[in-house]
Amino acid sequence: MKTTIKKLCITFLAVLSISSCTKVDVAVENELTPANFPTTPQQFVLASGAAYAQLRGSFAQSYWQMQTLSTDEAIMPARAGGWRDGGKYQALHYHNWTADLPQVSDTWTWGFSTISTCNRIIATFASVPDNATKATAVAELKTTRALMFFFMMDLYGNIPVVTTFGSADKPATMARKDVFNFIEKELQAAIPNLSEVVDQTTYGRPTKFTAYAILAKMYLNAQVYTGTDRYNDVVAMCDNIKQSGKYNLEDDYLKMFYPDNGPKVKEFIFAIPYDHALAQGEQFSWYSLHPALQAKYGLAYRLSNPCSTIPSYYAQFNDPNDIRTSLWLIGKQYDFSGNPIIIKTTKKGLDASYTGPDPTTPVDYQLTFTPDLTLVDVPTFEVGGDELGKAKGIRNNKYYPDVTATDRNQSNDVPVFRYADVLLMKAEAILRGATPTGGETALSLVNQLRAKRKAAAWTSVSLDDMLQERARELNWETWRRNDLIRFGKYEQSWGYKTDADVNKRLFPIPSAEIILNSKLQQNPGY
Repeated sequence: MKTTIKKLCITFLAVLSISSCTKVDVAVENELTPANFPTTPQQFVLASGAAYAQLRGSFAQSYWQMQTLSTDEAIMPARAGGWRDGGKYQALHYHNWTADLPQVSDTWTWGFSTISTCNRIIATFASVPDNATKATAVAELKTTRALMFFFMMDLYGNIPVVTTFGSADKPATMARKDVFNFIEKELQAAIPNLSEVVDQTTYGRPTKFTAYAILAKMYLNAQVYTGTDRYNDVVAMCDNIKQSGKYNLEDDYLKMFYPDNGPKVKEFIFAIPYDHALAQGEQFSWYSLHPALQAKYGLAYRLSNPCSTIPSYYAQFNDPNDIRTSLWLIGKQYDFSGNPIIIKTTKKGLDASYTGPDPTTPVDYQLTFTPDLTLVDVPTFEVGGDELGKAKGIRNNKYYPDVTATDRNQSNDVPVFRYADVLLMKAEAILRGATPTGGETALSLVNQLRAKRKAAAWTSVSLDDMLQERARELNWETWRRNDLIRFGKYEQSWGYKTDADVNKRLFPIPSAEIILNSKLQQNPGY
């Protein structure tokens, strides 16, 4: 990933050097025109770059929060007053958000701005002579646009669909079923022109297999989106990916998410590239890890600490030999030499409820992450500003800390579609009634994955088992809300959430957008 970014930067500088020559005898035909730029694959990548930069935007922040903090997967309580932020994280947990929730507005803006950027670049390419390279670049942009329409449809349901750039007309919302059909046709039309090359030259841009993965995910949720199941189509799309021979399960699950991941990861079908300096926006260590871990990981910035999981979610990681269990930080913490991580405090600083006679007596406290997330102040979603409060909650360390980072931004690329998910999607579709193919059963597919993760083999598999396996495999990868809705469990209670309103399966269209465009129809219940 890092070398890919450097290559794009070098290409960008080369193009600038062509256009910035000041010699008076340079012929006019050396200027950049639709006839000579873009023409090469590298130039088309450069010309398309704004769309992929826009896509990176809020994916690992507001979008991740909407898909994750609204589930049992993660919780972001206030600690010592920090991360209160007007109650926006609390609202996601309780399912009592409104159309004014900041993440609702930010994600909508991110999604439709990315779509607009794709439309603008596609319109620009219209004046470029037709050739195979152009066809591929346009197909990549249309697939990126389809991905964003899919994200928006999944979150907001009925959405506007705009495929032209520059129109002053206000778009109306389109029925979710019709949006689904539009995305499906767009991807089917793009697939013949998408690349089958899977290496650093295509990394971070959609390939033919990205389109298959989007379709597989849509078909898996077709009952939710359209009222009609498409499970056999899930199997067909997954088989298209499997039979390509381009992907496989990684031998080391944990290293797949390290800061030096990228094109070398053979599970990544489509990932969003991040770089702590050049492509910012991934901040999971800063979210999740306690400041006392800064020295252990050799980080140059202070960790913030708000995010953890709840006991019922962690309980699914119930096999100690499963490598996926080890990505969680729980219990007493030690440095890499085995020494306890000690926080120097006082009796009162350790436990604010202490009422003894010597509150200022020094205490050496070994950092201990506890499952307990008891709120000390319910209205403010506060778990406590003492050391015990700041250590509440089991921490996720999936996106391993980046020691090269100078601030909260990391260089870990974040997968959108992985080969492991392809196996799980096919297995689930078979469980739900699809015809098995290739001699594979739901059980054999899941056991193939579990063997790689060093988990005990199963002798049978149910849909409940499948949901748990998805939790173990895909935690922190933005799919939990999608899964819970499909399994009919999004209305259940977890943590402090008791809301069972089915209207919350969709987020509201932001209030500001309704004001600006009266053709947008608000979702039920808002």
